[in-house]
Amino acid sequence: MNPKTLSLFCSLLFLAQLATAQQTERRYLSGTGNDHTVNWSFYCTAGQNSGKWTTIPVPSNWELQGFGKYNYGFAKDSSRGKEQGLYKHDFQVPAAWKGKRINLVFEGAMTDTDVKINGKSAGATHQGSYYAFSYDVSELLNYGAGNLLEATVSKHSLNSSVNEAERKGDFWIFGGIFRPVYLEVLPAEHIGHVAIDAKADGSFTAQLQLNTASANQVTAQLYTMAGQKVGTLVSAKLSGGSKSVTLTSQLTNPLRWTPETPTRYKVVFRLLQAGKPVHTLTKAFGFRTVEIKQRDGIYVNGTKVKLKGVNRHSFWPSSGRALSKGLSILDVNLMKDMNMNAVRMSHYPPDDHFLDVCDSLGLFVFDELAGWHGHYDTPTGTKLLRELITHDVNHPSVIVWINGNEGGHNTELDPLFAREDIQKRHVLHAWEDFGGFDTQHYREFNYGIGNYNHGHSMTLPTEFLHGLYDGGHGAGLEDYWESMWHDPLAAGGFLWDFSDEGVVRTDKRRPDGSEFIDTDGNRGADGIVGPYREKEGSYFTVKEVWSPIHVERREITQTFDGSFPVENRYHFTNVNQCSFSGKLVKVSGPYEAVRSTSVTFPVAAPSLKPLEKGTLQATLPANWRDYDFIYITATDPFKRELFTWSFPISLPKKLAATIVKSTGSGTLAASETDSLYTVKASGVQLSFSRKTGMLKQVSNGNGIIPLTNGPVLQEGVNNFGGFSKRIDGQTIIIESTFDRKSGYNTLQWTIYPSGWVKMQVRYFPDGYFTTLVGVNFSFPESQMNGVTWVGKGPYRVWKNRLKGGAFGLWAKAYNTTETGEFPFIYPEFKGYHANMYWCRFETKGQPFTVATEDEDVFFRLFTPAWKTDQWHNYEPIFPSGDISFMQGISSIGSKTQRNETTGPMGMKNIFYDYEKEPARAKVLTLYFDFSGK
Repeated sequence: MNPKTLSLFCSLLFLAQLATAQQTERRYLSGTGNDHTVNWSFYCTAGQNSGKWTTIPVPSNWELQGFGKYNYGFAKDSSRGKEQGLYKHDFQVPAAWKGKRINLVFEGAMTDTDVKINGKSAGATHQGSYYAFSYDVSELLNYGAGNLLEATVSKHSLNSSVNEAERKGDFWIFGGIFRPVYLEVLPAEHIGHVAIDAKADGSFTAQLQLNTASANQVTAQLYTMAGQKVGTLVSAKLSGGSKSVTLTSQLTNPLRWTPETPTRYKVVFRLLQAGKPVHTLTKAFGFRTVEIKQRDGIYVNGTKVKLKGVNRHSFWPSSGRALSKGLSILDVNLMKDMNMNAVRMSHYPPDDHFLDVCDSLGLFVFDELAGWHGHYDTPTGTKLLRELITHDVNHPSVIVWINGNEGGHNTELDPLFAREDIQKRHVLHAWEDFGGFDTQHYREFNYGIGNYNHGHSMTLPTEFLHGLYDGGHGAGLEDYWESMWHDPLAAGGFLWDFSDEGVVRTDKRRPDGSEFIDTDGNRGADGIVGPYREKEGSYFTVKEVWSPIHVERREITQTFDGSFPVENRYHFTNVNQCSFSGKLVKVSGPYEAVRSTSVTFPVAAPSLKPLEKGTLQATLPANWRDYDFIYITATDPFKRELFTWSFPISLPKKLAATIVKSTGSGTLAASETDSLYTVKASGVQLSFSRKTGMLKQVSNGNGIIPLTNGPVLQEGVNNFGGFSKRIDGQTIIIESTFDRKSGYNTLQWTIYPSGWVKMQVRYFPDGYFTTLVGVNFSFPESQMNGVTWVGKGPYRVWKNRLKGGAFGLWAKAYNTTETGEFPFIYPEFKGYHANMYWCRFETKGQPFTVATEDEDVFFRLFTPAWKTDQWHNYEPIFPSGDISFMQGISSIGSKTQRNETTGPMGMKNIFYDYEKEPARAKVLTLYFDFSGK
């Protein structure tokens, strides 16, 4: 029997075995998520569309359906205590259910929830938004007839501690039944709850809570997820009225669960009465062991791990915190694609399907009892903690509990975690030095006092590099991660945060009638991805920095032998389990219709165990030097791309030589007035200031190209002077005179008969530390349509965020996107772009092209309309002018740190004190084509 047939046979056999006993049945009264809802009757007591009965989809948050009032956690809410949602829903119950146990389950409702069935209370008011709760409604139902469910949901709680823990945080506050509601149908005698502890050595323990008076045996059998039986059947005898039982088993050589190998099993429990099954319950789990070794690290299955994580709110812009399994799959895949291995549930437990996806695709999870700067009182917290652990205990992805965030810790609850959790997972206080971990948020890179870099606790910032707008996340990450990777007491960390919390305002529209997405100013614009998961520049930086295949810096010279030094930064995977491919790319110039050509080549994967270093060996074709760039792509064992690295074969000088025409049949003519030099060449006319050397006007036969007023040195003295004009062979040269005191920066223009123009600036940055180094020109932004360029792209860069791009030919249209704000069009147009070879500027008039023969030149496109934060940490710095060509650019800060404190890459540019010696000046060479072609 072939493997596929065997797997199908095992699955059918498994299903047949389950059919012999009653399983737990789930009957949804609501929909299953924001992609599948059921309308219930609804009445909102305050705010939008209040005071009338209508309908609302369930699950949902009522603000996103046009009801009530939008509230961000910091906002003072005048409707507090007044805004409630009244729900009604009619449903049928089969007569055959009579005699069974029927639980009414709410997966989540915000915040206080009172429930009635057929006019009678189902039980006590539930207080707490993010926790599944249930009522036994067996005695309240009309069997074989209609039933009425009524729920009153208060947006704010009558319990002040619930409001302190949940309603006053730095996030949007919503109301409503936002997770599914269903009936759980069980036989009268049943298995009520199961808690599993499955260790890496194959030991299996399950604690079962039973509801039985006459059943006399319970069994457990392990299976693969495909239904193939593994291990031996285990059982336990029951005495009359047993309420709990523990089953143990041992599986030899189990496949272990890790984020790199998320192998799961399932176990089938059967409750037997006189040898006949009366209830069957199936649970998925994974074999893995998590150990916290003080003053050392986190060990999973005996291997020390470092966490590459992100904080994640349960959030979607058009539905608030009402989500779906499809969105959970989307989010986990995006995290895995960024090479993350961990996620923190900030600041409350997630949907059950999110943990299911973390289990199946592989992410470590830090699961969190809510609490921001306030916490639950002990009675309320005890109840909610039990609901949290009962709901999430069996997920192998959950490896740590967090008891509140940033001061929202009720320390009286700490011992209860171990008491309630069969696995005794470790407990953290986010933002405290507690339990052997210093989780301080947003520490500066060089923060070294006592209890951090020079302390004895393991460092694990549960929030770092706060990603306001385009700052943080990727900006500074390489510095932080390299420090973390090499520090034995660093256990990793969690970026803040995954996605922008931009919520659709049903009470507002944009002037053009389009949807208005509100991030509450700078409070919600913190994501690596946008509200609808639009990928920002930092997404790709994170992907490269956190790649488990670490490719070291490599210069491609003429003697290149195809080898790439690499380090295996996986924890459990050999490099030879991954696959690699290579590609050579040749790009065209700015005028050809066919823009690039490529050829592939094989790359051998070496056998490198975790933490080992070695070499990837490419088999290059003999003509590889004829190409411009080389790409190496790594793919993990599940065919997920880890990253594609790119390396230049051709340097800018080579490409410039192929496109710049220094000769031609055209004639040159030059004239001068009191203030201008004017030069004509092949239909191009240029005017330069005789005093400053600046380009004052450019035109050709089709009109003016409005690039003017340059070059202007940024953070350098514009002391070009003593200009003269001369003829040198077939060229005209306009140049300044060097003077050690008054004219030590020099400018030279060379106009070729072809019409091409060369500009060379020799200059000294104005000081030892400089933020910006380069030259500026003026160009009206209103005339720009887009750019096509060869360089590293397509996203803009900062000095402390240079990773993530690729060498190649890129194009993008003009846009006004400001990261984290509408219209969320990426990549952004404005900003710095790295490693320019040439750039063709597409304008509303005529195009023009600029090329360089220098390496590491940045081109800057205009100045974004930046907003800032209250601490002025984020504010980026841009040059004057409109278009710039730079040899040093600025870094960017985050919401919580200045750029200089994010690490060495965030510091200013440093240049040697040249003492104004011409031979030591920086040199920038640019070539301009103003022909309009």
